[in-house]
Amino acid sequence: MKIQETVINFAVYEDKTEFMGIASVQLPDLTALSQQISGAGIAGNIEAIIPGHFEAMTCTINFRTTTTAALKLSEPRRHNLDIRVANQVEDTVAGKVAAQSVKHVLVVLPKKDGGGTLAPASAADASGEYAVRYWATYVDGQKIREIDPMNSICIINGVDYLADVRKALGK
Repeated sequence: MKIQETVINFAVYEDKTEFMGIASVQLPDLTALSQQISGAGIAGNIEAIIPGHFEAMTCTINFRTTTTAALKLSEPRRHNLDIRVANQVEDTVAGKVAAQSVKHVLVVLPKKDGGGTLAPASAADASGEYAVRYWATYVDGQKIREIDPMNSICIINGVDYLADVRKALGK
């Protein structure tokens, strides 16, 4: 049995350049679009979930101070981010602890630039909020999830949930 224990560390890259000074990253939430259904034969209301369709995705990157990397991410253009994570996993049968590779690939556009707070001998807590146009997650090199709203792609664990939709639309 393997137990996912913690994030050992992470690094954020754009164009093979590591961003330094990042304190944390808040990855997007996936909130499915839904439609409330009511009518004859339904006792009340139900919520129909639209497969592969999600609310707009947003991520937040928090910086300890205002850095050139933070300022670069405020350029009003698409940014291709590669967030590499080392997770600690314990194999309770073998009695070993190992690092597991997780990679998030995000295409983002700057939405908000939080300058932070200035005070002597303290972190500025600068931040950026970004609209996410694409998100793929790889675990140990295998693509587990790919969300691409602009191209009607929603693949999770190898299942393409929008293949029939693209086919029906002639795409």
